[in-house]
Amino acid sequence: MKVAVVAANGKAGKLIVEEAVARGHEVTAVVRNENRTNAQNQLIKDIYDLTTEDLQEFDAVVDAFGIFDPEKLEEHQTSLKHLTDILSNTSTRLLVVGGAGSLYVDPAHTVELMSTPDFPDAFKGLASNMGAALKTLKTRNDVNWTYISPAADFQADGTRTGKYQVAGEELTMNSKGESVISYADYAIAMVDEIENGKHIKERISVVSE
Repeated sequence: MKVAVVAANGKAGKLIVEEAVARGHEVTAVVRNENRTNAQNQLIKDIYDLTTEDLQEFDAVVDAFGIFDPEKLEEHQTSLKHLTDILSNTSTRLLVVGGAGSLYVDPAHTVELMSTPDFPDAFKGLASNMGAALKTLKTRNDVNWTYISPAADFQADGTRTGKYQVAGEELTMNSKGESVISYADYAIAMVDEIENGKHIKERISVVSE
């Protein structure tokens, strides 16, 4: 398959590129400057400058965009809107590296993790902007999107175990009672979804076993 990874130089993006390349997919790293991944191809372009023509050749586009500058958190919303707009009514799938803050902690789906007392204040701005972006994404019936939330403890340097569980929109614990997954195992889950396409127009979550 032909896969583009937007913001491929980030920690999650780089591991998703590695996983996809290792499985024999033709991967293009979409980056603003120098490509620092092992993707076979590169497209040097800012996310907001991407066009339908740039992306229409791909089977799947992974949005690995992330920004932590408090002044720019809204870009989680604006960048995703731009990608959905340019992929509107195309056959190219959009897979989003999501956040955990918008996962529900109750069966009625009325309380999100970011609204619970123990959720760190430092991440509330990030979580609320990512959550708002997801709410808008859910209204887009013109795009073949999939949003994958990691577990609450998303470990950049965690071990690659090769195993994970797929869950729905609720915060899910593993066999040890923990909500945790490594970036490496998340990348496996992302490429599995690219290959299998089981969750079109759905938000899912992934947690270690």
